[in-house]
Amino acid sequence: MINFFPKYIANRAIMVYIAALFAVTVLFMRHAMSWYWFVFGLVAVLCFFHFSNVLTKKWGNYSQKLFTRKLFTTALIIRVVYVIFSYWFYTFMTGQPLEFYAADSAAYHRVGMFMARALSYGNWGVFAEIMDDVGPSDTGFFSYLGVMYWIFGDSILIFRLIRTLLGAYMCVLVYKLAVRNFGETTGRMAAIFCMLMPNLIYYCGLHLKELEMVFLAVAFVERADYAMRSPKFTVGNMILPILLAGSLFFFRTVLGAAALFAFFVAVFLTSQRVMKMNKRIVLGILIIVTVGYFMGGRIAMEVEGFWADRDINQANSMEWRAQREGGNVFAEYAGAAIFAPLIFTIPFPAMHEVPLLHKNQRMIHGGNFVKNITSFFTILAIFLLFFKSKTWKNHILILTFTGAYLGIIALSAFAHSERFHLPALPFALILAAYGISQMTNKRYKMWFNWWSIFIFVACVGWNFFKLLGRGLV
Repeated sequence: MINFFPKYIANRAIMVYIAALFAVTVLFMRHAMSWYWFVFGLVAVLCFFHFSNVLTKKWGNYSQKLFTRKLFTTALIIRVVYVIFSYWFYTFMTGQPLEFYAADSAAYHRVGMFMARALSYGNWGVFAEIMDDVGPSDTGFFSYLGVMYWIFGDSILIFRLIRTLLGAYMCVLVYKLAVRNFGETTGRMAAIFCMLMPNLIYYCGLHLKELEMVFLAVAFVERADYAMRSPKFTVGNMILPILLAGSLFFFRTVLGAAALFAFFVAVFLTSQRVMKMNKRIVLGILIIVTVGYFMGGRIAMEVEGFWADRDINQANSMEWRAQREGGNVFAEYAGAAIFAPLIFTIPFPAMHEVPLLHKNQRMIHGGNFVKNITSFFTILAIFLLFFKSKTWKNHILILTFTGAYLGIIALSAFAHSERFHLPALPFALILAAYGISQMTNKRYKMWFNWWSIFIFVACVGWNFFKLLGRGLV
């Protein structure tokens, strides 16, 4: 096994990014990005790959206690610095500390202030009012934001600084989960990936629900995995993952459904060496009771409606993207047949400038490229677990949760939206760390070389079709 992130992979990834960025810029010079988007992309890509190599070696010999402290502290510092910078950057660029074309985040902020005022007057019925107005899938974040504003005031900056603690602690949870599944060195690699992953840092500086949602998803899988593997058979171990899975319904209903489905499958398919029969029976009963609780009411209706209308919603979304002003005429030809095979890899980075469009995508394009590269190792890990080592039953919770959620997204109207992929990203990085640890075979290195060429072609081709579809080439 390889116990650190190899320098040749880091250097190859950086070279591919610079080559793709150069090619897109030269080929489509009229639509070259503004200089600051280049800076965002270069910082994201260089820092992730360079420090993944440096830190996996430097921190490799630390004790578990020291590593955990270093991981949490460094992740927190990175996120605090980014939150302060992004607050200033958005204010300078847009006149308000919200992202470009802010819609959902502006609504969250307004409703959060409304709820905080209601709570200050003792109106606890405001939670039921919000549920009636917005439905289950947004109630969780609205309620959380309202309570935080009520306690700490409605300062956007203070709220974001507080939530950096969740982002940093999520890296610790990833470390615990990955160590339990794949061993100490792979766990450290996965945790460092999450600490440095640009997309996971980016959402600390936004007023969107993704950060809390990802934290809860990681907390659920980590606690569920612990409940299945731990020799301790306690009420807390059994109940906590169920409560965490239930909380996900109030952030994104299909995420809660994927969590319960994955937990149920894992309980009954996990290797007997991992979990004994008595624990299977207790957890199975708890999951069935929880599913029964959510079977009725608006949550079940929302999940059923999403599934029943998945094909129509995806087709309508692609048609709208094609027909709107500034839209891409090729969008209506995209669908599950294209998205599903690439679901671990997409979206590809937007490396060109289109007036009044895609500023948020340009800002995060470096993070998307990092995901494009690391997805090779995620796919390799899945291949090895199923077909070479055949130990997939030992890791079925991570595999099922990731596959179930991304499968739902591939069939939805949000298949190419980076934001909707985020809950699966920490688990994809855990699998990527395992895949990298197995890169001792020359054949795998050759496959990565071919993958690097594919990503270069895909990045250039994606930007070409984005421009061509708008009649700009």
